Amino acid sequence: MAAVHNEGFARPWNDGEFAALLAQTPVFGFAARREGEGGGPLSGFVLARLAAGEAEILTIAVAKSARRGGVGRRLMDAVLLRLHADRAEAVFLEVDERNAPALALYRRLGFREVGKRPGYYAERKGEPASTALVMRRDLR
Repeated sequence: MAAVHNEGFARPWNDGEFAALLAQTPVFGFAARREGEGGGPLSGFVLARLAAGEAEILTIAVAKSARRGGVGRRLMDAVLLRLHADRAEAVFLEVDERNAPALALYRRLGFREVGKRPGYYAERKGEPASTALVMRRDLR
């Protein structure tokens, strides 16, 4: 998971951070694998948390080699279906304001911007820290 996540984020998460997150009771997720023996390599995953009727997409990552192929959409569809089944009222996420493909996907899925967090995302080589857009989708 860490290797796929680190392809898309300036601040890498390590295996220990993922293990600690997955050990939390309200955290769940879905993974997508390429076809092949043993399920093939990981092409993407999404992690979410549900508490008191509100959910949060903690992270979603798609391997560079699998981007623009619908993996992110399928992962989001899976997590939204689970949240509907769990009777969540709303779901939130943060997205880098410079991530046009992700923003387009979230808007198509019915998310709307409800806030900003300036300087939330770590600096990338030669670029300043970027703003996170906080987005929400009502589920009920």
